[in-house]
Amino acid sequence: MRRTFRFVLALAVLLSFVALSHVVNDRNEKSAFAQAEPTGKLAEVLARGYLNCGISAEVPGFSYLNPNDNTYSGLDVDFCRALTAAIFGEVTDTNLVFVSLSSSERFPALQANQVDVLMRNTTWTFSRDTDLKGSFGPTTFYDGQGLMVPASLGVASIDDLNGASICVQTGTTTELNITEAFNSRGFDFELIPFDDAPSSIIALEAGQCDVLTTDKSGLAGLRSGVADPSLYVILPDTLSKEPLSPMYNEGDDQWANVVDWTVYATFQAEEYGITSANIDEMLASEDSAIQRFLGVGDPFNSLIGLSNDFTVNIIRTVGNYGEIYDRNIVPIGIPREGSLNALWTSGGLIYSPAWR
Repeated sequence: MRRTFRFVLALAVLLSFVALSHVVNDRNEKSAFAQAEPTGKLAEVLARGYLNCGISAEVPGFSYLNPNDNTYSGLDVDFCRALTAAIFGEVTDTNLVFVSLSSSERFPALQANQVDVLMRNTTWTFSRDTDLKGSFGPTTFYDGQGLMVPASLGVASIDDLNGASICVQTGTTTELNITEAFNSRGFDFELIPFDDAPSSIIALEAGQCDVLTTDKSGLAGLRSGVADPSLYVILPDTLSKEPLSPMYNEGDDQWANVVDWTVYATFQAEEYGITSANIDEMLASEDSAIQRFLGVGDPFNSLIGLSNDFTVNIIRTVGNYGEIYDRNIVPIGIPREGSLNALWTSGGLIYSPAWR
C-alpha cells in the first residue's frame, strides 16, 4: 500500500511539473507573439511617418472635399483617420495624406504603391480580388446599384426606361451591371460615360441623359448636393450587390491584419457600447472582454504589430461604427435602421469576429 501511495504521489508530482512547463511555454509563446514587430507595409508607413490613403473626394457622405474650407469628410475619410490613429496613435496635419483618385486611377495607383490602401467606395468583386492581385478588408458599407431620374419623367421603375440614355462612370462595376439589366429586358439604351461623379450629375441636371446610375449611396450623396433635391427621384430598383470595402495589395499578412482589425474595432466598439464620449469610463470597466478589447493589462492587441491600445486611439479619433455612420451617411438621407448596415444584433451584417 505504501509503495502504491509513493508511486501515485510521484506520478502526481511529475504530471504537475509537465503541466507547469506547458503553462510556462504557453506564456512564453504568447509573450513572443505579443512582441510582434512591424514588417512590410506597416514598417514602411511608420518609417515614412504618414499614411497615403486613397479616396474619391467627390462623393458626399463617403469622401468629399469641401471647397469652402478644403477639409475632407465622409465614411471613407473617417476610416482613413481610424487607420492612421491605429498606426500612429493620433491623427495630425502631417501623418495622413489623402490621395484623390478617379475610378480609373485607383487600381493602378494601388498596384504602383502610390497609396497604401484604398478607402474609396470600392466594390469587392471576384475579378478585383483575383486578377488585380488585391485583397479586400471587411465591408464598411453594404450597397447596391440604383437609378436616379428627374421627377418630371414620371417613371416608377427600371421597367419604364426602355430607350433611355444613361449617365455612367467609366472604370466601375456600374457599366456592366446596367448593360446586363437593360439587355435582359430587351431594352434599347445609350450609355453616356463620364470620368467622375460630379460630371455625371451635372450632365443629368443639364438634360444630357435621362438616368444616372451608380451605387444608391452615391446617388443619395449626389442628390444631396444639387440645388433642389426634390427634383430627382431614386427608383426602388436595386440592380446589384455592392459591398464597399477597403482594398490593399495582397501578400502582406500583417498589413491585412492592421487594416482589417482597424475596421473590426469600430464594429466591436459599437457592440460593446463604447463611444468616443465614454471611452475613459470604459477603460475603467472590470469586464474582462472589454479590458481585452481596449488593451487593458495583457498585451493582447499588440499581436499585429500595433500598440496595445490601438483600439482606444481609434475610438478617440472617430468613434464606433454607429457614430461614423450617423455623422456621415444619415445626413445624405440613408437611414441605418432595418438595413444591411445595421449591427448584427439588430438584424444587419455589421459583425466583428470574436475579439479573443
